[in-house]
Amino acid sequence: KVRVNVRELTDQMWSSKNFLANVRSDDGKYLAASCSYRGSDISSQEVEDEMAQIQQKLSEDFVSWIPSNLQSSIINVQPLDDIAMSGTFVANTTAIKGVFQRISAQFAKMYKRKAFLHWYKGEGMDEMEFQEADKNV
Repeated sequence: KVRVNVRELTDQMWSSKNFLANVRSDDGKYLAASCSYRGSDISSQEVEDEMAQIQQKLSEDFVSWIPSNLQSSIINVQPLDDIAMSGTFVANTTAIKGVFQRISAQFAKMYKRKAFLHWYKGEGMDEMEFQEADKNV
C-alpha cells in the first residue's frame, strides 16, 4: 500500500505542481478552497489542524472580504485497495487570469494570420463573431 499521512497529502494538494491548470498561486489570491480527504482511517482533528495551519500560513493569499473561505471534508471510504488515502483540492483563484491572457494572446496571433478561419467560415460563421469573442474575453 502507498502510505501518506494527512500533512503530506495536504502539502501535495496545495502544491502548484499538482494543479490541473498552469497557474502560480503567487500570481493571485484565493477566493475559496475546498480540501476533500478520502480514506478509512483519517482523523477529523488532524484534518482540522492542517486546515488551521494552511489558513494561518497562507492568510495573505486569501481575500479578506470572504470569511470562512476554506472548507474541508472527510469521506470515510478507502479510495482503492492499494491506496490508503487520497485527496481532492478545488480552489477558485484570481491567478486563472493568466491562463485567459495567454489564450487571448494566442488567439490574437492566430486570428491575425487568419489561421483556420476558412474552416469556421465554411460552417457558416461570420468573421465578426471572432472579433466579438476576443473582445468578450
